Amino acid sequence: MPRRTIGLLVTFAILVAPLAAEAQQAKTVHRIGVLWLSSGPAPGAFVETFSQGLRDLGYVEGQNLAFEHRYGQWSDQRLLDLAVELVRLHVDVILALGTPPAQAAQRATTKIPIVFWAVADPVEARLVASLAQPGGNLTGLTILAPEQSGKRLELLTEAVPGVSRVAVLWNPVDRYAALEVRVMEATARAVGIQLQSLEVRDPGEFERAFEVATQDGAGALSILATPFITQNLRRIVHLTLEHRLPAIFWMKQFAEVGSLMAYGPSQRDLYRRTAISRREKPFGSSKTMAWTRPRGMCKRRKACSRRRP
Repeated sequence: MPRRTIGLLVTFAILVAPLAAEAQQAKTVHRIGVLWLSSGPAPGAFVETFSQGLRDLGYVEGQNLAFEHRYGQWSDQRLLDLAVELVRLHVDVILALGTPPAQAAQRATTKIPIVFWAVADPVEARLVASLAQPGGNLTGLTILAPEQSGKRLELLTEAVPGVSRVAVLWNPVDRYAALEVRVMEATARAVGIQLQSLEVRDPGEFERAFEVATQDGAGALSILATPFITQNLRRIVHLTLEHRLPAIFWMKQFAEVGSLMAYGPSQRDLYRRTAISRREKPFGSSKTMAWTRPRGMCKRRKACSRRRP
């Protein structure tokens, strides 16, 4: 099995009703409850790309499909309350965007199908029994690929020749991020560079972390994914430019909005796979695993250079 970004192929078509049945009941409107961790939609084209995947299956918002969006505002208790609210609304499916929303939905219902998206490790989070046999009422897509953190570190050292110290911006509360750090430590020893840990637990610690990185002589920066870091993408890019730190992240938007480079799974592919799979199988019997090949994006090397004293 390829050790890359692995995901469980999911379908909303088979979760709500067969298309043939809908043709006979044209007035049926299926409702998808969308549970967000943040206080608003995250950067990127998730909603549009996901909706396009559903349209490809014959489900069109405003015709036979409706979304119920709920925003957790980074609160576990609020997420649970909103998940219970979606259950009371009798939505057909709950789409949980991230680990905390998925865990909240799991606590709220054992009957309504739950599809999670971009969960780092659904087995470790106790959302599914295994990737091949998820069991229960949850399935979804995972970005499980800690070795990609090591690959990003290698790419960063290649893009910034002579760099000897790389800072790592991460959330120590995130257990998956801790796994990534261990992978990076092994890579750092192999390529002969030092890692500098920049632990941040909330967005208020970003500025100080960048100040420490530059004061201690970091020559580049690797950013590990955690929800509040992803949500503050543009702010982090601004700080990398302000402190002239060449940086790498897994989302290509990171490079598109002005920073050095990105390497990770195709988000657009993940979005569409959340909606599309084989229609003929009933929910619970689709055990097929899929993966998205990592893709990279880098600005011109001239833009990667850092001004030295």
